Amino acid sequence: MKCEPAAYTIADLERAGRAGWEGVRNFQARNYMRDEMQEGDGVLFYASNADPSGVTGLATIAKAGYPDPFAFKKGHQYYDEGSKKESPTWYTVDVVFDERFPGTVSLETLKSTAGLENMVVTKKGSRLSIQPVTTPEYDIVVRLGRAAKPDEEVSAPRPSRRRRPAG
Repeated sequence: MKCEPAAYTIADLERAGRAGWEGVRNFQARNYMRDEMQEGDGVLFYASNADPSGVTGLATIAKAGYPDPFAFKKGHQYYDEGSKKESPTWYTVDVVFDERFPGTVSLETLKSTAGLENMVVTKKGSRLSIQPVTTPEYDIVVRLGRAAKPDEEVSAPRPSRRRRPAG
């Protein structure tokens, strides 16, 4: 699951303990949340548009896909007039914090690590905020994350056009 640091970070999730991953407005990402993600599934928390971009920690799906309540809330930035409670368009999941890595497993590291050659996030043009990860890929990234050297300096995120899409 990818999120820009200007919107939400692994540290924010650590403080909150649990959060809804609301605001996803891409149909393919929505389908992953609605149809594929199940309670207990592991999550790689990826800081996108960061310096460096990469995996910063772990979370777990605490509640499988359910209608995004903000899609029905007039005036909210995620309100969608076309989404109806009886036939919702947008879904969310709840995630709980598991672990923050000592450093970021950068995209460059992911791209150069054996066993991650087919990982979706390493592919050119792969911009979805929700992406599938195989169990072997997940295990490799967890090993890399736990062995990561502490980030020397946290740099400011690049400016974002979106405010708080958690996904």
